[in-house]
Amino acid sequence: METSELLKKVRKIEIKTRGLSKHIFSGEYHSAFKGRGMSFSEVREYQYGDDVRNIDWNVTARSGDAHIKVFEEERELTVMLLIDVSPSAFFGTVTQMKNEILTEICAVLAFSAIQNNDKVGVLFFTDQVEKYIPPKKGKQHILRIIRELLNFEPKGTGTDISVALQFLNNLIKKRSIAFILSDFITKGYEDSLRIAARRHDIVGVHMYDPREEELPNIGLIRALDPETNSIRWLDSGSARVRDRYRDFFIENYNYLKTTFLKSGTDHVSIRTDESYVNALLKFFKKRTR
Repeated sequence: METSELLKKVRKIEIKTRGLSKHIFSGEYHSAFKGRGMSFSEVREYQYGDDVRNIDWNVTARSGDAHIKVFEEERELTVMLLIDVSPSAFFGTVTQMKNEILTEICAVLAFSAIQNNDKVGVLFFTDQVEKYIPPKKGKQHILRIIRELLNFEPKGTGTDISVALQFLNNLIKKRSIAFILSDFITKGYEDSLRIAARRHDIVGVHMYDPREEELPNIGLIRALDPETNSIRWLDSGSARVRDRYRDFFIENYNYLKTTFLKSGTDHVSIRTDESYVNALLKFFKKRTR
């Protein structure tokens, strides 16, 4: 991609997603993702309704008046974006491909994070770890992430979520919020997810196209598997073929739901023909409750 074209796309995404994160997502993000705990802030005189368990008895004894300790939430967090850049993400039958929407979602999450003074790091993966960008703060760091997303060319051709989760667990020792952004057309990551979930707050962002859910009845279709480069002819006029196609999607989706549920982690599924803004807002509010 030419530099001028790349900068235009980065700017376009920045304008759209920064506005969303500032006016829509910042409050929801803050409520949905808590800090590491509570830290001491100050001591003040006791007021009616204060929790007596927070009385500072040393200060109270010295002053003769009841004083309490005031605590505040430690807000600063590390947010990790684990982004699936395998060839299957470069698919779409509506207005945008899956990877284009995932790029916007990454930008929204990243801008929301830095508005809350959180660090943001990125891990690109396929069937291998493709690139790691360490967590940092600041607008320029987020713009670099967007540039990388728009212009990145992966080496791997498959998808292995376990590889990404193992890398996260080995590298990031402190608790973080980790978003896995993928179409999840894979299995075999239940053990890695369970282990990572013990240390980190994991959230799966499942992106899929309506044509991956159901095959239209339009006769013979020449289909390319982007992760194996194999070409097949599908008879979409056959009800049996369409049923097998739908069953494959349902099987993967059920595996995703069951695996995240068993590990005690959350996930949100978003279709390319639906608003990711509404889906994320609904998800954040659900987490807050």
